[in-house]
Order: sequence, then structure tokens, then C-alpha cells
Amino acid sequence: MNKTFTVLKKVIISTFSIFSLLSVTGYIYLYVLPKGPEITAIHKINTGTDSFVIHAYKDSKRKSVKVWTYKPESWNDKDKIVFVMHGGGRNADDYLNAWTELANKNNLLIIAPEFENKFSKYTTNDYQEGNLFTFFGTKNPKTEWAYTVVENIFDHIKSVNNITNEQYDIFGHSAGGQFVHRMVMLMPESRIGTAIAANAGFYSLPNENLEFPYGIKNTETNLQESYKKRLVVLLGELDNDPSLGTFRTTDLAMEQGAHRLERGTTFFNANKELKHKNNWTYNWEIDTIKNVGHDYKKMSENAVEWLKN
Repeated sequence: MNKTFTVLKKVIISTFSIFSLLSVTGYIYLYVLPKGPEITAIHKINTGTDSFVIHAYKDSKRKSVKVWTYKPESWNDKDKIVFVMHGGGRNADDYLNAWTELANKNNLLIIAPEFENKFSKYTTNDYQEGNLFTFFGTKNPKTEWAYTVVENIFDHIKSVNNITNEQYDIFGHSAGGQFVHRMVMLMPESRIGTAIAANAGFYSLPNENLEFPYGIKNTETNLQESYKKRLVVLLGELDNDPSLGTFRTTDLAMEQGAHRLERGTTFFNANKELKHKNNWTYNWEIDTIKNVGHDYKKMSENAVEWLKN
């Protein structure tokens, strides 16, 4: 009897410990990690490099997001606005710096959101996978998707700066390339003019039998509408070294290709095949940049050419 009681006691203690650990982990994940930097006073975007911090969600103060900006002296209302999405290093300021000269030459207002996360090496669902799902697999409301945050930032800069632009362009490299192509697939109603997904590590294929993020199972995609958006899959001819950057090597990722160049081609062809099958409008394009590898600066320089059209 005493032995049975001892075993039962150990089971109860173990169960309680596991429950407590999950509760603490869940609390940290939901309420501590997402907080972000302190909100800044509302101000108009200054010429040159600037930044501000706003609430990421319109109906919640649970998370904040820092937004870096670069505004040329010659930029005026109606001139182009370009969102630049950082890679897995979440180094939005570096990406902004890579675009400052390009902004001056082409008169572009650059908006570079920073999706800060101390555990970004282990948690990718909050950024490049769009924050559709929590770490525990439950669905987040669309108001908390990372893609919605971009739309919220656009609304904020329009309102504060009296900007009347109805669209913005968007560029993302590596993890940012993942972000951009999934935003076009999952939120075609977004106000994107031209989207450029450069050197993504892996893709969400238009396969309803594959779980997200490898496919689109359990998502509410409308690919017919997504294909009407202008998406450029931008690849580096020399981006064939999987040792560069963070490269996913799960079985499902490897089925897309041995390296980023191959995976980008696989993704584009899979969507083009589906388009032909359904005879849908298709405004997606693919472009391979000669003599460039996994280099966000050089890919940015080439991306600008697509924004001129």
C-alpha cells in the first residue's frame, strides 16, 4: 500500500511540475517575450535616418515594434514607399543602411520594421512564418499576424505624415524573403504593389496536403487572388551553398531542393503549374541575378530595378 502511495505521489508531483513548467513557458512566450521596446512619442518621419516605436497590433498593447526609416530630402507624398524586411539576424538597421544610397538615387521612402526576438534562432513562427500560429500550434487571430503588423505600420505613417499613397512595395531577403512570399500568398488583400522575395531559405508550396509552413494546409489561402499580385522571386545564381546563413535541412525542406537557388525555382514552378491547371491570371515572375550569392546588399541593388517598372 505504501509503495503504491509513493508511486502515485511521484506521478502527481511530476504531473504538477510539468504543468507548472508549461504554464510558466506559456506565460513567458505570450506576455513577456512579445513586449518589445518602449513606445515613442508620435512624430513625423524626419529626413535621413529615423525611427519610431508603435504598438504592433491595433486592438492590443501586448507587443510593440521598432520601425527604422530613411527619407531622402527630395521625397514627397505619392513618391514610392518600400518596406524592407530583414533576414534571420533581425538586423533591420543594417538592412536600412543597405538601402540608403538606393533610396537617394531612386527617391524612395524606406520603412524597415524590426521584429525583435531574443530567441529568434529557435522561434521563427513569429516572423518569417507570419505569426499565424503560436509556439504551441494554436491559431493566432489575423489581427496579430506579422503581415498585419506591416499593414498597421503603413496606416500609421500615412496618418501621422499626411501621406496619401494607396500602395507600398516590399522587399525581403533570406528570412525576409520567406516573410514576403508568404504575405503575398496568405494576405493578397494587402496593399502591396510589387513584392520581391529574395533568396528565401525555404518556401510554402501551393500544396493543400502539406502542413504550413511547408505547404498551405490549415491556412486560408486564396491563391487565385495571390497570383494577381506582382511577386518577383529573386534568386542569386551563386546562392547554392547551404552553409551560408541559417538553412533548414528537415526532410520536407530538403524535398524543395539542396540549396536556396534550387528551392526558389521549385517554388516558382509549382505555382506556375497550378496557374496553368486552373487557367488563372498570373503576375508572378522569377529572376536569377548573375554572380551573386547569399548577399542582401547586392540583392537589394538588383531589386531596385524591379521597382522602377
